[in-house]
Amino acid sequence: MRDGQAVTVLDVNMAEFWQFLERSAEETTDPAQRLDWLACRLSRVSVEHIADFQVHLEAARRPIDTYAMWGAANQIMDGLCSDDGFWYFQPWLIGQGQRWWHHAAQNPDNLADLPAVRALAGRSPRDWADSEWPHWEELAYVAPRAYDRITGREDSLDEALDARGHRTYSDPEPTDQRWDSDSLAQIEQRLPRLARLFPRQQYVKP
Repeated sequence: MRDGQAVTVLDVNMAEFWQFLERSAEETTDPAQRLDWLACRLSRVSVEHIADFQVHLEAARRPIDTYAMWGAANQIMDGLCSDDGFWYFQPWLIGQGQRWWHHAAQNPDNLADLPAVRALAGRSPRDWADSEWPHWEELAYVAPRAYDRITGREDSLDEALDARGHRTYSDPEPTDQRWDSDSLAQIEQRLPRLARLFPRQQYVKP
């Protein structure tokens, strides 16, 4: 999908979604520039394929929308991962690519292996650059904005997804067992590797 060449067409195949997303990371590591690249390419495909992109993105959220993962994100962020923070963390993790997304989905403590996570270790979140923060809220909006631009109507993607019978949700909805991610004992039991990389400074209790 280089400039001047054919754009990869998104279809119902989830593999195409991952290839498209990972190609953006090959072009640039800057989150804003990746969004521009994605928006440009999505504007060249059909509205049906733009809708496919959004469906695939939301499908990729489900395996990582868990209290287990939320606790891991909270550990990395030194206890500062709110509902919104976790919602924005999910597309960031998806944006790391299929390999790392799957690795973390298998066990949230595996986040300790991600290069982007390891790059944050040893520094206070106050010292992280905006581009380093483990959140990528804007990825969730790139397809709706491309869809609206093509149709000339606001919220047109929501209408199209409703017509497909697709349920869109906008907040975390974990269904696994909740745990106390501020408990030092539970952190050390569940997230031993992340606990070593990111020793908690705030809100922790025995």
